[in-house]
Amino acid sequence: MLVEPETIERAQSGDDEAFGEIIRAYRKRILGTVYRMISRGDDVEDVGQEVFVRLYDSISQLRTPQVFEPWLYRLTVNACYDYLRRKRREIDVRMADLSEEQVVAIDAALSGRRAIDDSHKAGAKELLEVVLGRVSKEDRLLLVLKEIEGLSLKELSSVYKVNTNVLKVRLFRARKRALKAYGKITEEASQRLARPEGDRHEDKP
Repeated sequence: MLVEPETIERAQSGDDEAFGEIIRAYRKRILGTVYRMISRGDDVEDVGQEVFVRLYDSISQLRTPQVFEPWLYRLTVNACYDYLRRKRREIDVRMADLSEEQVVAIDAALSGRRAIDDSHKAGAKELLEVVLGRVSKEDRLLLVLKEIEGLSLKELSSVYKVNTNVLKVRLFRARKRALKAYGKITEEASQRLARPEGDRHEDKP
């Protein structure tokens, strides 16, 4: 946990200075999570602000500081869900420039395995975010929390209010759908790369 339980307790009792400490400690992490969930950089600050407003309004309801982080992630997930409901959209992604290293890394990430080495992790995350643009918002949010944010099954059970066995099934199905989307994307990329150079240039705006 990024802040001491005593700081959370002070914030619960109305200490604005303690609440400010919480914001400073979690701001970067929450904004990063929001960005990966909504894939909309220009709205990240707005959604992040909504998370912290909800946190301020409801922190007094937190049962114990020990569950603060999963509880904060739940607030973040709910804020992102609300945003996505308001912003129905389709994401058009271009995958013509996939490297072999990225292909290996994304396959490892979607299969629930570690990327082969540290040099591939950044590429795996970037490519995973592109793939997640092709799946449902429910699958996207779950996979972001598990594969990118690194939450454990126990922490996810606190976020989703279901037991770990249910989460294992959800994760298996979400990964399977993401892998299917990944296969479709790489197939499209291969077809595009196989076309004559002149035809490929015509696709660019």
